[in-house]
Amino acid sequence: MRRLKRDPMERAFQRGYQHGVQGKSRDSCPFNTPSARQNWMNGWREGRADHWAGYTGISGVHRLNEMHAVG
Repeated sequence: MRRLKRDPMERAFQRGYQHGVQGKSRDSCPFNTPSARQNWMNGWREGRADHWAGYTGISGVHRLNEMHAVG
């Protein structure tokens, strides 16, 4: 069965979240289009908040999966 590609906006959010939870700077955003950049920044903010709350490493990955399973 052929797999469909993931939504690029969801992917931008996930990549931003991963950068945020790792404590990386928001200046490392790789996207140029406004909508993808906004989704990346939203993910980065969520990840940064989780980083400050102590969700690092595997717990951050589990948190990301929980957020997308609900939403």
